[in-house]
Amino acid sequence: MTGPVVGRAVVASKNPDKIAEMEHLLVASGVIGEIVTGLEWPDVVEDATTLEGNARLKARAVSERTGLASIADDTGLEVDALGGAPGVHTARFSGPDATYESNVSVLLGTLANVENRGARFRTVVIAILADGSEVVAEGVLPGEIAHHPRGSGGFGYDPVFAVGSRTLAEMPADEKNLISHRARAIRGLAEALRQLRVR
Repeated sequence: MTGPVVGRAVVASKNPDKIAEMEHLLVASGVIGEIVTGLEWPDVVEDATTLEGNARLKARAVSERTGLASIADDTGLEVDALGGAPGVHTARFSGPDATYESNVSVLLGTLANVENRGARFRTVVIAILADGSEVVAEGVLPGEIAHHPRGSGGFGYDPVFAVGSRTLAEMPADEKNLISHRARAIRGLAEALRQLRVR
């Protein structure tokens, strides 16, 4: 059987950077035919205590609202010196009106005199299919927090999340998409969807 496993799906996010990244990865994998954009839905309160729980809340709510298969992720930055924080609070680390810049500033301030800079990005991605079933995958990218922002690419914490000698913001998008936590999670999701077809 040829063709995508899922013909049309929506990414359960209003973040254009995330939608573009996920669309590229999902459609390129061949398991999703089309990512439908331009749809509206009410904001989903992400009050679960885990990344998987938040991803499930978003995916189910958007699938029910749009009638389409829905794919949602939740990503957490887990910093060793902070006991795994900010974790589920990553997007709002600097408060309810957080921006990319304010989150990075608070993180660097918190770690100003900390030697252990080890950290990881963890992404959990969930697809809710047309029949209501779900597929779950996870991706982890280990790295460390740089002392200063570097690079002009990416978004979020990318300028201070270093893998080897470079931050994610210093990598070309194609290179980042090969190694990123989200890419790893989506590759896992694509493989799980392919297994559905095999069955």
